[in-house]
Amino acid sequence: MPELNTSSLPDLIFTMLFFFMIVTTMREVSLKVQFKVPQATELEKLEKKSLVTFIYIGKPLPEYQKQMGVETRIQLNDKFSEVSEVQDYIFQERENMKEEDQPFMTVSLKVDKDTKMGIVTDVKQALRQSYALNINYSATSRQ
Repeated sequence: MPELNTSSLPDLIFTMLFFFMIVTTMREVSLKVQFKVPQATELEKLEKKSLVTFIYIGKPLPEYQKQMGVETRIQLNDKFSEVSEVQDYIFQERENMKEEDQPFMTVSLKVDKDTKMGIVTDVKQALRQSYALNINYSATSRQ
């Protein structure tokens, strides 16, 4: 009985490795704020997640409360930010997109349900000034 030819085995392994490297996505942002999104009845799923930019608003996690306090904070990418930094963040995120996708950019606000609307309104004003007019509020389905 002839031996099994394994000369193409490395090619197969590398092909599978490349496949998993391409389809696997890593978590891009480490959350530093805690939030429970509100419940809603009329929900719509976002189609192209590559066009979505996230802004997190909530109280800092317990490990950050010592340095940041317990007041509501804004998180842009992996750092705490102020409302004045939202415009620069949006411009930078828009620059990282393909030119043909830039008009379809959506900003998703992930806001804790107990957050006062003052900070949300300030963020929305900053988004308006940076011409980010497609805004989405994250919510969970009401059962």
